[in-house]
Amino acid sequence: MRLSAREFSKSNNKRLSLLGMSGVGKTHLSKLLGSDDKWYHYSGDYRIGAKYLNNDILDNIKQKIQKDEYLAELLNNDSIRVENHITFDNLSSVSGFLGKVGNPEQDGLPIDEFIRRQALFQTAESMTMLDVPKFIEKSQQEFDHFINDAGGSLCELDDENVYQTLSEHTIILYIRASKRNESTLIERAQTHPKPLYYQAKFLQTQLAIYLAESQLTYVAQIDPDEFVRWIFPRLLEHRKPKYEAIAKQYGYTIDSEDLYQCKNADEVLELICGVLD
Repeated sequence: MRLSAREFSKSNNKRLSLLGMSGVGKTHLSKLLGSDDKWYHYSGDYRIGAKYLNNDILDNIKQKIQKDEYLAELLNNDSIRVENHITFDNLSSVSGFLGKVGNPEQDGLPIDEFIRRQALFQTAESMTMLDVPKFIEKSQQEFDHFINDAGGSLCELDDENVYQTLSEHTIILYIRASKRNESTLIERAQTHPKPLYYQAKFLQTQLAIYLAESQLTYVAQIDPDEFVRWIFPRLLEHRKPKYEAIAKQYGYTIDSEDLYQCKNADEVLELICGVLD
């Protein structure tokens, strides 16, 4: 969706899709705009976990329970139930399912299972983004505006149908990380390595490099957290040109440092208007 600053400012139904790495400020922007209760907040990661990966998440948890004889008996005779209590602010069940590749004794996943889950996540993310028009229509019954807080891996779908759909119904806004912001993201990945989505070809290439540099023979020898720490800066560089390409073809770009200066919804809207023209 291409609008002038004036058109956007005057619009009674503003629609945004936020693009950028996790931690760059997408949720911060959403909360600033959502403070007036006129914005519907659509969380891509929440939709993935609550809808498209819900059964897979539950099956994975049940498989772990089955390893404990006592808990397995309670589960099998319906004495206990497993539910996925995912929220916008707690997406740990999705992260837990996605997992990290590496040594099973360090909670790592075998490479085949890791790749299977990555593929499931990719499909779920595509379906979640294609649901955006439906949720825009639903939200209009209660809310004036709509914001799509997309996951950091949206740029890796390489799905023109998804990007075209989003651009037809929303303004795609790429939040570009500053050098200082990038350093913060990398530092956070070092102290709190978390599960991530990787494109299959990128993953295989980086695994081969990591094994060679670490003088390891098998993926099962990899320390899962150490691999995430090692690969994150490379993932960041891998994604940056993808973000830029999507923004250039379909949307607009704002800088994270400018966003962090915003203290309220009016300042955010002013920032967005500044890039539309």
